[in-house]
Amino acid sequence: MTLGEVLLRLAIPSPGRFETTRQLDVQLGGAEANVAATAARLGLRTAWISAVPANPWGERVRRELESHGVDCAHVRLRPDTRLGVYYVEYGAPPRPIRIVYDRRDSAFAGLTPEDVDWEPVRQAGLVHLTGITPALGAGPRAIVERALREAPVVSFDVNYRARLWKPDEAREVILGFLPRVRYLFAGAEEARTVFGLTGPPEGLIAGLARLAPAATVVLLQGEAGSLALDGTRLYRPTRRHSVQVVDPIGAGDAYAAGFLWSLRRNRSLQEAVDAAAAVAAIKCSLWGDIAPITPADVEEALGGSPTVRR
Repeated sequence: MTLGEVLLRLAIPSPGRFETTRQLDVQLGGAEANVAATAARLGLRTAWISAVPANPWGERVRRELESHGVDCAHVRLRPDTRLGVYYVEYGAPPRPIRIVYDRRDSAFAGLTPEDVDWEPVRQAGLVHLTGITPALGAGPRAIVERALREAPVVSFDVNYRARLWKPDEAREVILGFLPRVRYLFAGAEEARTVFGLTGPPEGLIAGLARLAPAATVVLLQGEAGSLALDGTRLYRPTRRHSVQVVDPIGAGDAYAAGFLWSLRRNRSLQEAVDAAAAVAAIKCSLWGDIAPITPADVEEALGGSPTVRR
């Protein structure tokens, strides 16, 4: 089960810019929903708790996530509210990808713990949360705090957003969450920026493990790969994937989905790291926050994808 906000994603196709574009590509995206959708496509039973406006955009969100296999029965339709939006400008090197958010007063931002049915959370095998939700306001933060108390097993992705809160505020809030977390995902830059950790990747992940003593910790390093630490043992992907990057947005969510999917299938931690790296690589080769992938795609990537499949 996941809990969080979905945004309408309006992307400017590269090499266009905000000031020159005449068209926008319409997609949906949200970290927690991305994880739920990818995990559902891989075969897990998943559900998503959220709120969307009671209008055609809200209906589209529910229909699209349901089409991926996500149970949206716990999504509230709120009248006279809006769907948050984010705009993406895809830069070609040396220009970076630029994102502009317009999410204030969204349907989800007004959600409170009293609006949530907590029984499904108590019954879930695993609940995935991120650091985006508590940054959205008092109501969403209270929901995450309640979810941490109700969920039997918690997965947490730091997912720091500098446009939502400052590092010191994020650090104070997230440190209070970490003792309850069983699986922790963080980027190398997040480890440095939010938690003030320094040193090589091995030092960063060891520092995160000290902050979340009950967690298996995963450090995401982008093109440099990933590390997982369980106790004193480090795990790295055994295969390096050659990727032509089409759209890197959502790659971290795809990694988390692949990792959790593999563990829920009772695979080893090494197998989970390998599967997660493959899912993230496949995601980068596809357009959109949510990657339309299958278990067969993952097995093919792990086995060495052919250039042409006939």
